[in-house]
Amino acid sequence: MTPELLIAFATYAFVTSITPGPNNTMLLASGANFGFGPTVPHILGISLGFAAMVLAVGLGAGALFAAFPLAHDILRYGGALYLTVLAWRLARSGAGEAAVAGARPLTFLEAAAFQWVNPKAWIMAVGAVATYTPEAGYLLNVVIVTIVFALINGPCVSLWAGFGTALRGVLSNPRHLRVFNVAMALLLIASLYPMLA
Repeated sequence: MTPELLIAFATYAFVTSITPGPNNTMLLASGANFGFGPTVPHILGISLGFAAMVLAVGLGAGALFAAFPLAHDILRYGGALYLTVLAWRLARSGAGEAAVAGARPLTFLEAAAFQWVNPKAWIMAVGAVATYTPEAGYLLNVVIVTIVFALINGPCVSLWAGFGTALRGVLSNPRHLRVFNVAMALLLIASLYPMLA
């Protein structure tokens, strides 16, 4: 990979990682509801789960969807259903003591598995491999793209959890927290529109 292509790819990785989407919305909410420390496994699950996805796409998983479009539809609608369930859980958190008592941030494995049903993650991974992975030395370039994406993605998604954590003081009022959680749930649902439209 040439230095120019690497810079272009790093820019792509930064822009796609820092912009709003399901992962960043959930991290913002997790930081606000649970704090930064308890959200770290969620952050790591996103970053490492997404890196595994980029590697898998680079090694041929993307071709599976080209060969079997039904598999893509199943993943798309399954992902939409899962996001809806997450939005429902988020909207209900902060509703009262019973809801808060059972609430917890996503675990490392839950966040890593979520990448496989996250429509934005698929777009990012396929775009990275298709656009920024030269054919010459393909396997090495797939590894480079995977590592660079992980190194850029981790700090970007951490910022969203940090923003949420910074809001904890404002959201210490249960009513404010409830409004925030419902707003984040609605944003998660809104993030489905481009995928389903």
